[in-house]
Amino acid sequence: MNEVALQLGDAPLDETVVRIALAGALGMFLGLEREWSQKSAGIRTFSLISLLGAVFTILVLEEPLVGGNLLILGGLLVIVQGVLLAVKGLVGEPETSLSLTTSVSMLVAYGVGALVAAEYIIEGVTVAVLSSLLLVLKRELHEFAGGLSREEMRATTEFAILAFVIYPLLPAEYPLDIGTVTIDLEPQVIWLMVVAVAGIGIVNYAIVSTYGGRGIAITGFFGGLASSTAVVGTMLDHVNQRPEASSYAVAAILLANAAMAARNLAIAVGFTVGSETGLLVEAAIPLGAVILIAFAVAGTTADWSESGPMELESPFSMKNALAFGAVFLVVLVFGSLAEDWFGTLGFYATAVASGFVSSAGATTSAVVLYRGGQLGSAEATIGILLATVSSIVVKAMLAATSANHSFRNQVAVYSTVLLLGGAAASVLLVI
Repeated sequence: MNEVALQLGDAPLDETVVRIALAGALGMFLGLEREWSQKSAGIRTFSLISLLGAVFTILVLEEPLVGGNLLILGGLLVIVQGVLLAVKGLVGEPETSLSLTTSVSMLVAYGVGALVAAEYIIEGVTVAVLSSLLLVLKRELHEFAGGLSREEMRATTEFAILAFVIYPLLPAEYPLDIGTVTIDLEPQVIWLMVVAVAGIGIVNYAIVSTYGGRGIAITGFFGGLASSTAVVGTMLDHVNQRPEASSYAVAAILLANAAMAARNLAIAVGFTVGSETGLLVEAAIPLGAVILIAFAVAGTTADWSESGPMELESPFSMKNALAFGAVFLVVLVFGSLAEDWFGTLGFYATAVASGFVSSAGATTSAVVLYRGGQLGSAEATIGILLATVSSIVVKAMLAATSANHSFRNQVAVYSTVLLLGGAAASVLLVI
């Protein structure tokens, strides 16, 4: 007996017995919420359905003709059983609800069993976990959907189109010939910035609706950790909707710059700890100066004591997001041309151009070259600083497209302050 148990314990996931057991366990997991909700189908029913799907799928692998017919028959039986449960709920007691969710969940359990038996382990587990999460969050999802306005539904649909329809259709690379120069554009990366603007805009809408002006600060900093450039697109929307709140939008961009600098510093220091080339501490002073100045200016320019609830018209604007993507494309093209023109200063030019897209990418490249000995600490630090400066400048350029004079002037002035502070810290470092 112990020998059999030991063999089962050592069996890999491609063993048939283990896959059958996993299918039954996932079925029990799916049926747990239904049992807790006191539905007519619970743990045992769901587990048996998953086992049935697993057994028939295994038969398909061994005997395709017989197994295929049984698999289809089993699926039809599950559907019929689900329909009967739904009808029972419909013609039963007045307070009994239509059991469509339970019926569909049973079919999901059958599919999970089939996936696991066919050795799609990760996929089967993912489907089971997500399905269980949807069942558990029933009340929250209903409340969320019921509370959405027409504008919020439109924004959600537009975001889904941007992220899940258009993005996968775009090519990963597209060579663009400009005279004698060929620029290898990445349409998916460019469109990803549009998606990022839309996504951050929706998150900003939710946070600002809850926390007011302080929510803008949250959006700026944490959005800056993901994509500091995309934060500008969100703030352009915000200022267009509420011109009187431009000081908060300026503070958000400053905090996005602080988050960007903090992320670059973490990469520069964290990935050189314990390396043979030594810790890249030279970047700490100028990047630290940018972080401190950004927080100081953001903390003093906006009146956070009056950051009450703010009503925004919509989560984000499709027009502004697409316009942001167009401006970003222009900046990217000019950055690539600059990289070609600089010649021997290719690395620094690359750092500047990369900063337009993601200063984190340029920082990572500099750290990798530094660890490999291709760059000294001074060259790597200069590359990181150039990428950081490039990111700050491009945000100021994008903010300059705003029709709000106060907003764009403040962003320009405070961005200059950040750059001068970082430069002064760099001079002190050299001295």
